[in-house]
Parts: sequence; C-alpha cells; structure tokens
Amino acid sequence: MQTIQRLPSRCIIKTRAKACIRAISSNTFVSSASTYPMTRKAALMVPLLGIPAAALAVMASRAFLNRNPRFATQASFASSALTNNPLLSSAPFPLFDQVRPEHVVPAIRHVLSETLTSIEELEARLQADPNPTWATLVEPLERISDHSRLAWEVVKHLEAVKNSDELRAAVEEVQPETVRVSLKLVQSQPIYKAYRALRDGPNWNNLDEAQKRIVEMELRDFSLGGVALEGETKARFNAIQEELVQLSTKFTNNVLDSTKAFKKLVTDKADVDGLPETALALAAQRAASDGHKDANAATGPWLLTLDFPCYQPVMLHAKSAALREELYKAYVSRASAAPTDNTPLMERILALRQEKAALLGFANYAELSMASKMATLPKAEALLEEVRTASFKHAEQDQIDIEKFAAENGFPEVDASTGRAKLQWWDVSFWADRLRESRYSISDEELRPYLALPNVLDGLFNLAKRLFDIEVVAADGEAPVWDPSVRFFRVKRNGETVAFFYFDPYSRMAEKRGGAWMDVVLGRSTTLARPGEKVRLPVAHMVCNQTPPIGSKPSLMTLDEVTTLFHEFGHALQHMLTHVNYLSASGINGVDWDAVELPSQFMENWCYDENTLKSFAKHYETGEPLPKELFQRVLAAKTYRAGSMYLRQIRFGSTDLELHARYKPVSGTEGKEEGEGKGQGEGVFAVDQAMAVKTLVTPPYPGDRFLCSFNHIFAGGYAAGYYSYLWAEVLSADSFAAFEEAGLDKEDKIRETGHRFRDTVLALGGGVAPAEVFKRFRGREPSPQALLRHNNLLVDPAAV
Repeated sequence: MQTIQRLPSRCIIKTRAKACIRAISSNTFVSSASTYPMTRKAALMVPLLGIPAAALAVMASRAFLNRNPRFATQASFASSALTNNPLLSSAPFPLFDQVRPEHVVPAIRHVLSETLTSIEELEARLQADPNPTWATLVEPLERISDHSRLAWEVVKHLEAVKNSDELRAAVEEVQPETVRVSLKLVQSQPIYKAYRALRDGPNWNNLDEAQKRIVEMELRDFSLGGVALEGETKARFNAIQEELVQLSTKFTNNVLDSTKAFKKLVTDKADVDGLPETALALAAQRAASDGHKDANAATGPWLLTLDFPCYQPVMLHAKSAALREELYKAYVSRASAAPTDNTPLMERILALRQEKAALLGFANYAELSMASKMATLPKAEALLEEVRTASFKHAEQDQIDIEKFAAENGFPEVDASTGRAKLQWWDVSFWADRLRESRYSISDEELRPYLALPNVLDGLFNLAKRLFDIEVVAADGEAPVWDPSVRFFRVKRNGETVAFFYFDPYSRMAEKRGGAWMDVVLGRSTTLARPGEKVRLPVAHMVCNQTPPIGSKPSLMTLDEVTTLFHEFGHALQHMLTHVNYLSASGINGVDWDAVELPSQFMENWCYDENTLKSFAKHYETGEPLPKELFQRVLAAKTYRAGSMYLRQIRFGSTDLELHARYKPVSGTEGKEEGEGKGQGEGVFAVDQAMAVKTLVTPPYPGDRFLCSFNHIFAGGYAAGYYSYLWAEVLSADSFAAFEEAGLDKEDKIRETGHRFRDTVLALGGGVAPAEVFKRFRGREPSPQALLRHNNLLVDPAAV
C-alpha cells in the first residue's frame, strides 16, 4: 500500500506514508514522506505511479510483506551471497539491522527475476482457464506481489530513515528495473482478461463484498495503468512511468540534501535571546556532535539547522529579527538553487503527468487522479472554496490583531494611518505566538514538562483500550530495528495478539527524512499466513521527527508533537485493527486516498479531551497532573488563528489542483524557463503566487519557493490530491461529533461509540467504499458543519 505522511505542524504527514503525510499549517512549513507535516495532519507519501494495487505491490507500495515460503525454498539454491543476504530472509520480521547498501542490487535483481517467472507462469495458467476463480487468480497474485515487494520496501524504508550516499546509489541503480516489472504486471493482458472473466463469469456471485470491490478496483487500476495501450503509445507511457519514479526520487533527495546543507553556528548569546531552554539545549547538543565538544545550553555555541525541531522554535521565539529572517529565507528557498534545484524537475514532472493523462484519454492529470478518489475535481474545488469563504474574515481579523499587538509592544515600524505594525514575513509567527501567550497565558514551553513521551504513550495506549478494547504491550527485542531509539510493540485484543508496530520517534537530521508518517510493513492476509498460522497479522511503522531526549531528560514534547503522534497512531490503528483477510483491501490498502486521513485526523481530537489529556499530562519530575486552569487555557487557544491555518492549507490545495488541472508546463528539463500557464508564460511560482493572493490575507513573500520542497505533490501520493486533507477532515470532524453527541463524560456511551467506530471505519479497510463505511458508522452522509463548528468558523470573527 502506500505511505502516509505528515507535514510540519499544522503536514504526512502529513509532513504528515497511503497511510500518511501531514498537512501544512502555521507560518512555518516543512515535510511525507516529504519534509514535515504542513499542518497537523499526517499524510501518506508514496512513489506515485498510478499503477494498480497489484503493481503497486511490486514497487510503489510502502507495504512490504513476509517472504513466501515457496520463494524462500528457491532462494536456498541461490549463490552464497544471495543465501546470506538479509533482504532475502524468510524471518517473520525484516532484518532491518543487518541490511547494508551492498545487499540491495543483488537481492532486488534476484527477486525481480523470480517475479517475472511467476507472472509468466500465472499468465500461462490463466490463458488455459476460461472461468478463473478467486483461488486461481487473486490468491496467486497476492503471493507474487507480496514476494516482489518485500525486499524493495525494506530498502525504501531504510532510504527514508537511514539515508546514505551508498544506499541512494544502490536504489538508483535498480529502481528502473522495479518499474519495468511493475508495468509488466499492470499491463498483462492475460491477467486483465482473467479479472474481466471473473467479474462477468459464473464465479462472481461466489465472492463476498470485499472480494467484489477488490476485483472492481483492480480492473479500474489496470485501465489507469495503461493495459489498453499498444505499440509506440504503450512504450511512451512506460517510459514516462520510469522517468517519473526517477524524478520523484531525485526531488526527495534534493530536499533532504538542501535541508541538511544549512548550518549556522551561533556564538553570541544575544543572537539566540528568546529561545526556550529546550531549543538551546538541542542546538548545543548538535554543536557538540558537530565537533564543538564544550558546547552547552548556557554559553553555547549553538548549531542551528532547518530541521523542524530547531527551525520552529527560532521562528516562534527568537527575538532577533535578523536571525528569523535568515532562517526563514533559507527554509522557503530549500531545493531551489544548484546543485539541488528542483525547479526544472517540477516542470518536467508536471509535463510528464499531463502527457500520461492524455495517453489515457483524460483532459488533464487532475481528472486522472480523481478517477480513483471519492471526490471529483468540481467537488474538491467547491469544498476548498466553501472553507475559504468561511475562513477568510477570521484570518483577516487574525492579522489585524497580530499587527495591532506588535505595534503596541515595541515593533519598530508602524503604519501611521492604521496604527498597525508593518510586519515582515518572518515576523508573523513570532508576534502571533506572543499574542497567543498574552491572550491565553500559555506557551509550548509551559506545557513541555507535562508532555514527556513515556507518559504520552501510556495515555495514547490507554485511550485505545478505552475506545477500541485493545491492549498495546511493549515488545522491544522481539524484532530487529534500524536504530537503537526505535521501539517495537504488539497489539492484543481479548488476550490474543492481532498486530505489531514499530515506533521511530526522534529527529535524526543527518540520515532521516523530515516529517511524520505511517507505513505498512506487513498486511493482514489468510493467503499469506505462515505454516501453522490461520492469518498473517498486520505490522506497521510509525515515524515521527520530534524533539529527542536532551541530557538525562526524556523527550519533552510540544502539544503539536503529541497531536502528530496521535495522528500517526490513527493511521496505524486502521491498518492493525482490520478484519479484512485479503491483502489488497486489508487495513489502509484499497482505501480511497481522500478518505485515508479519516482515522488519523479523528484521533487528533482526543488531544483536547480533558479526560484523555489529564490521563497522561503529568509533570515528568514531580508527577503533578496538568492543572485544570492550564487545560482550560489550552482548550481556549485550540482554535487560535484557525482561519489563517485553513487558508494556508487551501492555498496549497488550490495550487496543487491548478498545477494539475490547468497549468501548461514546459516540456523540457533545461534551465528555469517559465511555463505557459494559461497562455501567459507564467511558471509554477507564478501559479503559487496567484493562488496565495486569492487565499491569503497578506501578500505572499516574493522569494517563496516552497514548491521546490513540496514532496507531497511532487514526490509523494498527493498530486492533485492535497485537498484530501480537508476532505477527510470533514469526515473525521463529523465522526468525532458522534462521540460528542454520545457525551464525552459518559463512559458507557463512549465505549459503545468507540466499538462502532472500530467495527466500521477501522475494521472494514478498503473492503467497502469509504462513503458506505461512513454511513454505516454515522447513519447518514457527512456534513462539514462539525469541522466549521470545531474551529469557531460559524461565528462572527469579531465575537471570537
């Protein structure tokens, strides 16, 4: 399946893996398998090929599954190098700790060779069978795809969390070969015809609801994968697919490299005045790791980077406008200059996607993208406009309030006619946070001591038990991990293990992609059960980039980091609590892209539920619970600048749709020429600026090159799909409203509603269409009213 990721604080994620990239919010944006969740949503990051589920299994799905025993037997006859290759192990969990770059090329080529042989054997059997069944068609394909993606997805995961030049080189060498094999599968005429024969033949009525949906999805995805193309058209389509994968990988690497390249060593304490103790300690710790052995929080030196746990505190707290300006300009221009310039890559990616859409008979790439989603282009744009309209006046009032507050508190430049500060782009977040502190008497640093990671995990797992009747148990040491800080857990229900998951919590700037995401490791399947087992259990990973422990202190989190963790766990729950036994529709597999964020965004709401928050918000030294009056301040500040945050998200969603529906990109890859954009020669940045003018209440920064680091749409799964964060938030807000209606203080009603959510939204996976799943939980169609109400967007902004 795919990865869901999250962008930086309101991303994957979501950075918010199709599980999660986080969306974007706040004036500081990062991520998604991208850099950091752009908003407090995590998103899924996936090498987007538009290839069907069966082919995704071969290369683009971040889900890797257990090696089938049949192939393990074949491997025993391989050379010694292959036999000892950890990527070819038949162990129950991947051997993450043993994989080295030199293992990649021989293992992947071996697996691809076996896969091609298996496809050809299956094609021959199907051509001799006029009436295929589930057992003769889908189950063999499940085994083939499971085997083919295992090694590759281990490699792709390690590339995201343990990146190195050597690993990159190995991936780049074999990646084109993985694409060719996936296309071989997605464009197989014998397999496609067998699916049609199953749907139209006598065995159709023997299938259950989930099986029928899988067959229909496969037929749709075969069509989108080019199965009907022939000759030169097919060859061109395949060449496009291969080039798009290479460009996406290059795009992601450029973002990572440009982010890592920025380092600023500060030696004057006055330059970091205002930074909280946690940020200073982290910066000193990084300086020490960079060779300044005597660095400490009190006297420095301090090493500042564009990694989010460093960048965000600077933008929110640094009193030095010059320092904020330097980091802001560096951040919004990442990957926009040689040698890591993504500008020509964006034009090329957009041109190739448009050409691909045309080959498949679509007017534009947005239409192609929407062919496998809940929404249509008009409906997606209508939702963006509805929320834009509801948010705009609130955002205007937000900006007026911030400018007035800054003017009243010493900002040097004030407009004499309005009495409001003339803020620069790098000033807004700083003064917005000062106003928040003044208005609500609250700061992230005041909350940190109450949000120690061990306590937060306990509270999260207790909530899961309360709502879904499951138990999360530490299982460290039961599976190999890729870093000593990675945790491993098992999930139990009624005393029986039902799933496992990894948790990689901390930022590691030198080797780990930014953002937060959830990804599939193994999918639930009866077909792929190991000998002696009835079903193979699902396994997931959750990856965050939160503040690491400093000295002897545990990781002390911001509330946004807590929300990110809850978000990713929501994705993991949908994967782990599935009842579907077919790989293509179990867990997050087969869930429409614009519905996959429902469970993750739903879980975010519980961070502001008093009973939930007080269950884990305890001072890490004294055990003192979060004071009630502090909770009240947290709750009051929840919707602070909600209008501004939604406009920011709408800007990104609107730019995404404009680029994929109407923009005319240049076809070449040389230089930085502007595209034709509506026949007026405007480039991608002009499109972004135009959308910003329409959706923001202040002029956009002219040097903003955020698109160059927008992994979500250029290297992840959100091309013509970024709107899905908002689409899914309508579903998630309406879902949480069911608990509000039941009564958040009525445990029996909360438990009953939680079990219903578990047995529908979390259990049915991709086996039932998302619109129907929502109806089964809520008893009606979704409404945006809960989203608007939760964010105070239904009232006059002057009254807020």
